Amino acid sequence: MNIQIIGTKGCRDTQKAERFFKERRIPFHFRDLNEKGLAKGELENITRIISLDELIDKDGKQYKKRNLQYMVFDIEEELLADPLLLKTPIVRNGKDVTLGYQPNEWKNWKE
Repeated sequence: MNIQIIGTKGCRDTQKAERFFKERRIPFHFRDLNEKGLAKGELENITRIISLDELIDKDGKQYKKRNLQYMVFDIEEELLADPLLLKTPIVRNGKDVTLGYQPNEWKNWKE
């Protein structure tokens, strides 16, 4: 398995995802969106499984702070420019991708 957890240190669901893999002694790589966002190619790979509309966190602080609910914008452009707009955690294992805390899905991932 090649697990990558993309989120923020302050996100509860991201912390739960880390705990899930730690408890099972499954190594993972953590990417903090406060430090580094997604590259265009990474976002394209993720959107093969999860739509852009699902990825943007319309209930999140960043969305409200930037008043995006009152604007017309390109979701992909905004997600690349401001990674804190992403719902988290995004958990990747090769071509498999999940959004949010999905332990039942992760249990089905084979090594």
